Amino acid sequence: MGIKDWPEHLRPRERLIRDGAPALSDQELLAVFLRVGIKGKSAVDLGCDLITRFGSLGGMFNASLREFATVPGLGAAKYAQLQAVLELAQRAIGEQLRAGDLLGSPTAVRSYLTLQLGRQHHESFVVLFLDVKNRLIQKEEMFTGTLTHTSVYPREVVKKALAHNAASVMLVHNHPSGVAEPSESDLMLTRALVQALALVDVRVLDHFVVAGPQVHSFAEHGQM
Repeated sequence: MGIKDWPEHLRPRERLIRDGAPALSDQELLAVFLRVGIKGKSAVDLGCDLITRFGSLGGMFNASLREFATVPGLGAAKYAQLQAVLELAQRAIGEQLRAGDLLGSPTAVRSYLTLQLGRQHHESFVVLFLDVKNRLIQKEEMFTGTLTHTSVYPREVVKKALAHNAASVMLVHNHPSGVAEPSESDLMLTRALVQALALVDVRVLDHFVVAGPQVHSFAEHGQM
Protein backbone atom coordinates (compact mmCIF):
# COMPACT_ATOMS: atom_id res chain seq x y z
CA MET A 1 0.00 0.00 0.00
CA GLY A 2 1.36 3.41 -0.98
CA ILE A 3 1.55 6.24 1.57
CA LYS A 4 -1.18 8.12 -0.30
CA ASP A 5 -3.53 5.30 0.69
CA TRP A 6 -2.72 5.65 4.40
CA PRO A 7 -5.02 7.58 6.74
CA GLU A 8 -3.99 11.22 6.52
CA HIS A 9 -3.03 11.47 10.21
CA LEU A 10 -0.42 8.70 9.69
CA ARG A 11 1.27 10.08 6.57
CA PRO A 12 4.82 11.31 7.31
CA ARG A 13 4.53 14.62 5.47
CA GLU A 14 1.26 15.52 7.12
CA ARG A 15 2.61 14.47 10.53
CA LEU A 16 5.71 16.63 10.01
CA ILE A 17 3.56 19.66 9.19
CA ARG A 18 1.25 19.01 12.12
CA ASP A 19 3.70 17.86 14.82
CA GLY A 20 7.11 19.06 13.62
CA ALA A 21 10.09 17.15 12.23
CA PRO A 22 11.35 15.85 15.63
CA ALA A 23 8.14 13.79 15.98
CA LEU A 24 9.09 11.60 13.01
CA SER A 25 11.32 8.53 13.02
CA ASP A 26 14.45 8.34 10.86
CA GLN A 27 12.56 6.20 8.35
CA GLU A 28 9.66 8.66 8.19
CA LEU A 29 11.99 11.62 7.67
CA LEU A 30 13.69 9.73 4.86
CA ALA A 31 10.25 9.02 3.37
CA VAL A 32 9.52 12.76 3.26
CA PHE A 33 12.88 13.29 1.56
CA LEU A 34 12.37 10.44 -0.94
CA ARG A 35 8.76 11.46 -1.65
CA VAL A 36 7.87 8.23 -3.48
CA GLY A 37 8.64 4.57 -3.10
CA ILE A 38 9.08 1.88 -5.72
CA LYS A 39 6.85 -0.94 -6.90
CA GLY A 40 5.81 -2.97 -3.88
CA LYS A 41 7.42 -0.61 -1.36
CA SER A 42 6.31 2.68 0.14
CA ALA A 43 8.74 5.56 0.74
CA VAL A 44 8.82 4.53 4.42
CA ASP A 45 9.79 0.98 3.40
CA LEU A 46 12.52 2.43 1.21
CA GLY A 47 13.72 4.53 4.15
CA CYS A 48 13.90 1.35 6.24
CA ASP A 49 15.93 -0.29 3.47
CA LEU A 50 18.41 2.59 3.56
CA ILE A 51 18.88 2.38 7.34
CA THR A 52 19.28 -1.41 7.10
CA ARG A 53 21.71 -1.21 4.18
CA PHE A 54 24.02 1.37 5.78
CA GLY A 55 23.42 0.64 9.47
CA SER A 56 22.64 4.23 10.47
CA LEU A 57 21.95 7.70 9.13
CA GLY A 58 25.66 8.45 9.45
CA GLY A 59 26.52 5.41 7.39
CA MET A 60 24.08 6.51 4.71
CA PHE A 61 25.48 10.05 4.63
CA ASN A 62 29.00 8.61 4.31
CA ALA A 63 28.07 6.38 1.38
CA SER A 64 29.55 6.98 -2.04
CA LEU A 65 27.28 7.37 -5.04
CA ARG A 66 28.08 3.80 -6.09
CA GLU A 67 27.12 2.46 -2.64
CA PHE A 68 23.99 4.62 -2.44
CA ALA A 69 22.81 3.42 -5.84
CA THR A 70 22.89 -0.22 -4.72
CA VAL A 71 19.51 0.39 -3.05
CA PRO A 72 16.78 -0.22 -5.67
CA GLY A 73 15.01 2.98 -6.68
CA LEU A 74 17.88 5.30 -5.76
CA GLY A 75 20.49 6.87 -7.98
CA ALA A 76 22.47 9.98 -8.81
CA ALA A 77 19.54 12.40 -8.53
CA LYS A 78 18.62 11.43 -4.96
CA TYR A 79 22.29 11.22 -4.00
CA ALA A 80 22.82 14.79 -5.25
CA GLN A 81 19.76 16.00 -3.34
CA LEU A 82 21.00 14.34 -0.15
CA GLN A 83 24.44 15.94 -0.47
CA ALA A 84 22.80 19.31 -1.09
CA VAL A 85 20.70 18.95 2.08
CA LEU A 86 23.83 18.14 4.11
CA GLU A 87 25.72 21.11 2.71
CA LEU A 88 22.81 23.46 3.42
CA ALA A 89 22.69 22.19 7.01
CA GLN A 90 26.43 22.85 7.43
CA ARG A 91 26.12 26.36 6.02
CA ALA A 92 23.10 27.20 8.18
CA ILE A 93 24.90 26.12 11.36
CA GLY A 94 28.01 27.99 10.20
CA GLU A 95 25.96 31.18 9.91
CA GLN A 96 24.66 30.64 13.44
CA LEU A 97 28.20 30.26 14.78
CA ARG A 98 29.40 33.41 13.03
CA ALA A 99 26.58 35.39 14.61
CA GLY A 100 26.83 34.21 18.23
CA ASP A 101 29.05 33.09 21.09
CA LEU A 102 30.41 29.60 20.38
CA LEU A 103 30.83 28.92 24.10
CA GLY A 104 27.13 29.63 24.51
CA SER A 105 26.14 27.27 21.68
CA PRO A 106 27.73 23.90 22.53
CA THR A 107 25.05 21.89 20.73
CA ALA A 108 25.44 23.92 17.54
CA VAL A 109 29.23 23.58 17.71
CA ARG A 110 29.03 19.79 18.06
CA SER A 111 26.49 19.53 15.23
CA TYR A 112 28.72 21.66 13.02
CA LEU A 113 31.77 19.54 13.78
CA THR A 114 30.06 16.21 13.16
CA LEU A 115 28.67 17.47 9.84
CA GLN A 116 32.08 18.82 8.86
CA LEU A 117 34.33 15.97 9.95
CA GLY A 118 32.24 13.02 11.12
CA ARG A 119 31.91 11.58 7.61
CA GLN A 120 35.53 11.90 6.47
CA HIS A 121 37.66 8.82 5.81
CA HIS A 122 40.99 10.63 6.26
CA GLU A 123 42.37 12.50 9.25
CA SER A 124 42.05 16.29 9.20
CA PHE A 125 43.20 18.96 11.63
CA VAL A 126 40.91 21.99 11.64
CA VAL A 127 41.16 25.26 13.53
CA LEU A 128 38.21 27.52 14.33
CA PHE A 129 39.47 31.09 14.70
CA LEU A 130 37.33 33.25 17.03
CA ASP A 131 37.08 36.96 17.80
CA VAL A 132 36.97 38.57 21.25
CA LYS A 133 33.24 37.76 21.51
CA ASN A 134 33.86 34.07 20.71
CA ARG A 135 32.26 34.40 17.28
CA LEU A 136 33.59 32.34 14.41
CA ILE A 137 35.89 34.33 12.12
CA GLN A 138 37.06 31.47 9.93
CA LYS A 139 37.33 27.69 9.82
CA GLU A 140 40.50 26.34 8.21
CA GLU A 141 41.62 22.78 7.52
CA MET A 142 45.34 23.11 8.19
CA PHE A 143 46.74 19.58 8.06
CA THR A 144 45.65 16.20 6.67
CA GLY A 145 46.95 12.66 6.82
CA THR A 146 48.32 10.89 9.87
CA LEU A 147 48.21 13.54 12.58
CA THR A 148 50.75 13.53 15.41
CA HIS A 149 52.40 16.19 17.52
CA THR A 150 55.25 16.15 14.98
CA SER A 151 53.12 16.46 11.83
CA VAL A 152 51.03 19.43 12.98
CA TYR A 153 53.20 22.54 13.08
CA PRO A 154 52.35 25.01 15.89
CA ARG A 155 54.09 27.88 14.06
CA GLU A 156 51.63 27.54 11.15
CA VAL A 157 48.66 27.72 13.52
CA VAL A 158 50.19 30.77 15.21
CA LYS A 159 50.71 32.48 11.83
CA LYS A 160 47.07 31.89 10.86
CA ALA A 161 45.81 33.11 14.23
CA LEU A 162 47.73 36.34 13.81
CA ALA A 163 46.58 36.72 10.19
CA HIS A 164 42.95 36.41 11.31
CA ASN A 165 43.52 38.67 14.35
CA ALA A 166 41.99 35.88 16.44
CA ALA A 167 41.54 36.25 20.17
CA SER A 168 41.09 32.52 20.68
CA VAL A 169 40.84 29.23 18.81
CA MET A 170 39.14 25.88 19.01
CA LEU A 171 41.15 22.92 17.72
CA VAL A 172 39.43 19.99 16.02
CA HIS A 173 40.57 16.75 14.45
CA ASN A 174 38.82 13.56 13.50
CA HIS A 175 39.42 9.86 14.12
CA PRO A 176 38.13 7.89 11.10
CA SER A 177 38.54 4.75 13.24
CA GLY A 178 35.33 5.72 15.03
CA VAL A 179 37.00 5.92 18.46
CA ALA A 180 36.80 9.42 19.95
CA GLU A 181 39.15 8.80 22.88
CA PRO A 182 42.28 10.98 22.43
CA SER A 183 45.69 9.36 22.14
CA GLU A 184 48.83 10.33 24.02
CA SER A 185 49.99 12.01 20.81
CA ASP A 186 46.77 14.07 20.79
CA LEU A 187 47.47 15.21 24.36
CA MET A 188 51.05 16.14 23.50
CA LEU A 189 49.90 18.07 20.43
CA THR A 190 47.35 20.00 22.49
CA ARG A 191 49.93 21.01 25.08
CA ALA A 192 52.33 22.18 22.36
CA LEU A 193 49.66 24.29 20.67
CA VAL A 194 48.44 25.82 23.95
CA GLN A 195 52.00 26.87 24.79
CA ALA A 196 52.76 28.23 21.30
CA LEU A 197 49.55 30.25 21.04
CA ALA A 198 49.91 31.63 24.56
CA LEU A 199 53.11 33.37 23.41
CA VAL A 200 51.00 35.57 21.10
CA ASP A 201 48.15 35.96 23.61
CA VAL A 202 45.74 33.62 21.81
CA ARG A 203 43.74 31.25 24.03
CA VAL A 204 42.91 27.66 23.15
CA LEU A 205 39.33 27.24 24.36
CA ASP A 206 38.99 23.54 23.55
CA HIS A 207 40.24 20.68 21.43
CA PHE A 208 37.63 18.33 20.00
CA VAL A 209 38.05 14.83 18.62
CA VAL A 210 35.29 13.87 16.19
CA ALA A 211 34.61 10.20 15.49
CA GLY A 212 31.43 9.73 13.48
CA PRO A 213 28.61 11.11 15.66
CA GLN A 214 30.82 11.22 18.78
CA VAL A 215 32.59 14.41 19.87
CA HIS A 216 35.16 14.32 22.69
CA SER A 217 35.92 17.65 24.39
CA PHE A 218 39.34 18.03 26.02
CA ALA A 219 38.06 20.94 28.13
CA GLU A 220 35.14 18.95 29.48
CA HIS A 221 37.49 16.10 30.45
CA GLY A 222 40.10 18.34 32.10
CA GLN A 223 42.70 17.53 29.44
CA MET A 224 43.66 21.07 28.43
